[in-house]
Amino acid sequence: MNATLTLTYFLVGALLTNVLLKLWLNARQVRHVARHRGDVPTAFASQISLADHQKAADYTLAKARVSQIDTGVDAAVLIAWTLMGGLSALNNVILDFMAPGLWQQVVLVLSFTLVGGLIDLPLSLYQTFVLEQKFGFNKMTWKLWLSDASKGMALGLILGVPLIALVLWLMQAGGAYWWLWTWCILVFWQLFLMAIAPNVIMPLFNKFTPLEDESLKERVSGLMQRAGFTAKGFFVMDGSKRSAHSNAFFTGFGASKRVVFFDTLLKQLTPSEMEAVLAHELGHFKHRHIFKMMATSFVSSLLGLALLGLASQQIWFYTGLGVTPSLTSGNEAVALLLFMLVVPVFTFLLAPISSWRSRVQEYEADAYAVSQTPAEDMSTALLKLYQDNASTLTPDPLYVKFYYSHPPASLRLARMQHAQA
Repeated sequence: MNATLTLTYFLVGALLTNVLLKLWLNARQVRHVARHRGDVPTAFASQISLADHQKAADYTLAKARVSQIDTGVDAAVLIAWTLMGGLSALNNVILDFMAPGLWQQVVLVLSFTLVGGLIDLPLSLYQTFVLEQKFGFNKMTWKLWLSDASKGMALGLILGVPLIALVLWLMQAGGAYWWLWTWCILVFWQLFLMAIAPNVIMPLFNKFTPLEDESLKERVSGLMQRAGFTAKGFFVMDGSKRSAHSNAFFTGFGASKRVVFFDTLLKQLTPSEMEAVLAHELGHFKHRHIFKMMATSFVSSLLGLALLGLASQQIWFYTGLGVTPSLTSGNEAVALLLFMLVVPVFTFLLAPISSWRSRVQEYEADAYAVSQTPAEDMSTALLKLYQDNASTLTPDPLYVKFYYSHPPASLRLARMQHAQA
């Protein structure tokens, strides 16, 4: 069997495995949540009402149904782009209107992104304006959605086109080690975006106002002083204009770090609970989770680019994925897009490792929060967040291992009580 057929069969086999595994895990989640819908878990019976428990179950089941559709659509789109010749056809159409060269390849990447966005649009709109609306979470208006979409597209063109052009140029002119120079550019670009995000990008979409609650400000300032952590300021984000979901986070790095609270969170939690939530976020910094995640991302991208550097030189890489490489024009954009399409298929089985690592970090951040604030405050804050975000208290354990970046509430509360003891 030649290399072309080997890669084709490998892709089909991996994709079929992915689809079947995702559908099986989804079915397990549906059965497990539906089976426990009628009764609140004993540990939460005094704090969570049956109505809230059933709302969380129904929300989870509704999202699972959408996930099933999404899995099927993603698989069909992947096959259409690759083995059915979609990417080749798009490239040929563009070549009919443009001469081969760098900008033709940039247009190919942009066209691919546009088509992919249009394919994803119906399901995205359904999730926002139907599913989230049904459960009372969506606050987005069509006007705001159009505004966000327009800003996102403009921002993508302003920031994305130069980066795409530079990467494709390096693939052409960077020699045998183009992937190393490209990786250096991508690392710099990511750090640059992190630096400008708090003051340039995020204010385009949300309004940030200084925290006015003096008692809360005094609390969190004292916490940060005890933790030896400094930030540029405390801000409230108008998250309620898009969603009823709530959160708190740090953004930026170095001197530009700031603490951001969703306005919905301020309405849901008491000052002591807010302090506990912030202590949890500080725990991520104390344990250097952000740095570790960035380092992992950088190493993964370096390995991926090195692999792309090898694969893009092989004819079977193109033909095995349904593309006939051009002999008269560059194939850099095609190689890049093919790689981006198929890598998730081959790395899906690594998802439990990533999820496990993330859950361990959440436990560590919880333990730090309990060491800095009363365990009761963190526990009640956690339950309120699970309740207000309609997060099910009874997920399927195997589904959790694959997909959950945060541990289920029952396990987090048990760990916090053990840490406090």
